[in-house]
Amino acid sequence: MADRVRDVAKDEASKVSTMAKDAVKSRAYLYPIRGVLYFLAHRDLWRPLISKLAAVLSTSIGVTTFMFAFAYLPQMAVMAFTSGPAAAVSAALLTLSESSTIVNILSRTFFIEDALTDTFDGVLVSKECTNLVSEGRQIQAGGDSMARLGKLIKKPFAKFTPNSIIRYLLYLPLNFIPIVGTAIFIILQGKRAGPTAHQRYFQLKQWDSRQREAHIEQNRGGYTSFGVAAFLLEMVPFANLLFVFTNTVGAALWAADLEKGATTAPKLREQAKRAE
Repeated sequence: MADRVRDVAKDEASKVSTMAKDAVKSRAYLYPIRGVLYFLAHRDLWRPLISKLAAVLSTSIGVTTFMFAFAYLPQMAVMAFTSGPAAAVSAALLTLSESSTIVNILSRTFFIEDALTDTFDGVLVSKECTNLVSEGRQIQAGGDSMARLGKLIKKPFAKFTPNSIIRYLLYLPLNFIPIVGTAIFIILQGKRAGPTAHQRYFQLKQWDSRQREAHIEQNRGGYTSFGVAAFLLEMVPFANLLFVFTNTVGAALWAADLEKGATTAPKLREQAKRAE
């Protein structure tokens, strides 16, 4: 039994090490930062956010304020027994994570689903991936990248599912483990969030579930590092939904690079063919 446990531990350690190396090599963690810079430099991409700005800000401020007023101190009191002096920081990170999740659920469900789709498609058009975008919507002639977006043919951004919420709740107790538990929690959230950011890309590529899973597994390190960076940005108080939009920009930039071959996954076509 001891040998079996040791073998399993070695196997898991090897997988984690390989994924970490792939994450560093992919440099996918830079795309959320590139998304911020690209968003700031292209004013036409602001229009979907501006159209939802009042609802987005009021939701973010209201939820974050409520959570710190009513959830922060009780959680810090509980964490004082497990985290000691780090309880204040751990509780703050946990409260920010909870606030971000609630804001995302409310906003994606009621406000910004179509706006995120427009943002993703607009970036692809600006990067000359018009043929790809035309698989999911009509493309008009003339104007900037956002003005060229016509009627949606397919709506890709799925609302939060019960399974994703249940997984989030199951992972929450990890935050009661000092430092390491919070880090594991963030990595697990990043592992989930990374592939989700490319749901629109997978739809435009017309990949079935087997092709998507093959591509994600081949690029697991890159998607996890992207997801971790994006998740950390979305934990910033009151600005989290701004970063939802910039992370969408970053995901679209990555998709454009994949299409052009300047990619963190240079054998994309071969991977897709193997999955067929």
